[in-house]
Amino acid sequence: QVQLVESGGGSVQAGGSLRLSCVASGFTFSSYWMYWVRQAPGKGLEWVSCLSDAIGATYYKDSVKGRFTISKDSEKKILYLQMNSLRPEDTAIYYCAADPRYLGSQYDYKYRGQGTQVTVSS
Repeated sequence: QVQLVESGGGSVQAGGSLRLSCVASGFTFSSYWMYWVRQAPGKGLEWVSCLSDAIGATYYKDSVKGRFTISKDSEKKILYLQMNSLRPEDTAIYYCAADPRYLGSQYDYKYRGQGTQVTVSS
């Protein structure tokens, strides 16, 4: 059974930091593109970052470049998102997702977790 379980969300003030984790199981972690996406209140899904071990690639949404870092521990099958210099506009539910393909701005991931809430106050 495939599972993606996020944790690490919370409430912080602007300028603060959080580290999100996503524990994966039930699929070949190293073979999949791993994604972080978010959904702000009243808005649709928004891609944040993604990573592929197979081709050694990491990509970021422009607004998070230099502030967020995606990484993974392949042995433990955990995906991370280190978020620094948080802004109120980063407030959203953050989901991790997995797919064998690079999907760009498409959101039909093969697997997606239940999400963790991040709230940034000004």
